[in-house]
Amino acid sequence: MDQVQLEAALPVGADPRRHARVLAKVHEAALSGDALPSHPRAVIGASWQRMRRLGLDPDRGAPVPALVPEELEARRRESGLAAVLPALRGGLISLAEQAAHILVVVDADGRVLWRDGSTAVRRRADGLGFFEGVDWHENVAGTNAIGTALVARHPVQVYSAEHYVRNQHDWTCAAAPLHDPRDGKLLGAVDLSGPASTVHPTTLALVDAVAKLAEAHLRTTHLSELERLRGLASPLLAKVKGRAVITDPHGWIAASAGLVPVGRIALPNDVTAGRAWLPAYGNCLMEPLPGGWLVRLTEEEDAPPTRVVLDLKSARESTLRVSGAAGAWSHRLSPRHAEMLYILARHRQGRSASELSLDLFGDAGRTVTVRAEMSRMRRHFGGILLGRPYRFADDVEVVVERPSDGEVLPHSVAPAVRA
Repeated sequence: MDQVQLEAALPVGADPRRHARVLAKVHEAALSGDALPSHPRAVIGASWQRMRRLGLDPDRGAPVPALVPEELEARRRESGLAAVLPALRGGLISLAEQAAHILVVVDADGRVLWRDGSTAVRRRADGLGFFEGVDWHENVAGTNAIGTALVARHPVQVYSAEHYVRNQHDWTCAAAPLHDPRDGKLLGAVDLSGPASTVHPTTLALVDAVAKLAEAHLRTTHLSELERLRGLASPLLAKVKGRAVITDPHGWIAASAGLVPVGRIALPNDVTAGRAWLPAYGNCLMEPLPGGWLVRLTEEEDAPPTRVVLDLKSARESTLRVSGAAGAWSHRLSPRHAEMLYILARHRQGRSASELSLDLFGDAGRTVTVRAEMSRMRRHFGGILLGRPYRFADDVEVVVERPSDGEVLPHSVAPAVRA
């Protein structure tokens, strides 16, 4: 994922009240179709466009029922965020209470899982409908730091009338997404919200720093789990004939025999015991282990995939589905990888690094970034993607599934799809 420069909602030296009045005029002009007195920040303008395409009500949003307690508890268990809750609270709760803010943690769908901080602000948030169990994704609540950070996949601060829904104009919020370091999956976001009068440009940097600490905690936990699996793997591989690797459930390799070790291989999302085709190795036999998989390479002739489906239907998650004689598997894609694969699907003859750079960034000079990302993808999908130029293999059928009319495209893929 590209490094994003943090952008505070309040310009340096700006008077908060005067800036709020300017934002209110811009917001009303944008909704009425009048000429804008000034332009909103790029991240806000892009979100407003998504809200208009959705037809979201700027007075009410699109409220959906809150989760009942049993559903909320289930979401908390499934989110993968309970393990980092102490780190998030430890880094932010003191500030939240002192600065008249609340700390909010949501899952990848934008559902509020935990909320803490100033009692007075929590009561005020209750009146807004901003409490545990509600959906605060921007498709429901309009442009806001939580929902927009989940879509943009980078930290966002939103102030006053930058919120799309009018009843949030008295608020300011700063949120940063949280990703699982094992597979890059979006887990949710952490947010600080409070009255608009409490806006401060450093809040965004603080939230981003605490989110990175939480992700570092997950990374440390993962390395410990991988080391434990490595202890199990060494004696087991000594008894295995032929080439094999032992991986954790996410494809991270703990040990290998007869193969040049790599960091990670792509496993099917729904991997099961038995025969499977893996992009890195071809035909394999999968055997379950406590906390991972024993992957044995077979000597049979490889049966490469014959069909690849790039699924962009969901605005929240893109998927690559692969099928062939040896079975089928699917793999979640980061927004950047989904965009790159879409471009390659449109250009079956292939794209050079400079052409991909121009497609992605409007700048042909960012070839180092392009080559690094393509190298990561080719390590995962070696039997599908070729180089010089970068392209899908000629004998693979590629199908792109796009959203139906009126639905919002995945954030980073949208510009390329509309091109």
